[in-house]
Amino acid sequence: MYTILVCDDEQDIVSALEIYLTAEGYRVLKAYNGKEALAVAAREEVHLILMDIMMPVMDGLTAMAQLRQTSNVPVILLTAKSEDTDKVLGLNVGADDYITKPFNPVELLARVRSQLRRYLQLGGGTVQPSTLVIGGVRLDDNAKTVTVDGENAALTPKEYDILRFLMKNAGTVFSPSEIYRRVWDDVPLNAAGAIAVHIRHLREKIEINPSEPRYIKVVWGKGYKMEGGIK
Repeated sequence: MYTILVCDDEQDIVSALEIYLTAEGYRVLKAYNGKEALAVAAREEVHLILMDIMMPVMDGLTAMAQLRQTSNVPVILLTAKSEDTDKVLGLNVGADDYITKPFNPVELLARVRSQLRRYLQLGGGTVQPSTLVIGGVRLDDNAKTVTVDGENAALTPKEYDILRFLMKNAGTVFSPSEIYRRVWDDVPLNAAGAIAVHIRHLREKIEINPSEPRYIKVVWGKGYKMEGGIK
């Protein structure tokens, strides 16, 4: 049974989400602000977090920033705001996905399943190859770890997915829409902004100089590619 932490200061929303999720067989933990969510995540094994942004005591973005220091658990943001700036801000601090309130339960559950599938089955059951190496970047798909020049790189699940996809297809240029379609397994809507944010974060974590990347290159007007070949 997978455990999902629901964090929202509106009790009605938490209760509704609990009903939807338990009906699908998930175990649900509840929190009503970011501080409570961090406490729950520290003492319980959580496989996914649904996190509101605007909350008292500690907001969702602050909580997620702290969470990302120690955990790569997938986070789907719940926000009452529909502006792209809020969505990008959430992605900037490590969110893996977002959904705007009022949300469609069917869509929400689909996004939950998608994130859990990637988090728990990154690479599926394949054993070839379990380790990808390009230059100083080493991705161990069994341990789900990435090191750069021997140093651990703490990637979010979505960053890991993107890096793995690009490394497995090194040298091939993919448009933002294609990366979104292949990694999110979903219809690419506003893909360019989401992919750009994740690529920027990946570069900050694996490149010596993110402004002059050695690995993840942009091909203007076409997309992104991983430079080099797998060893």
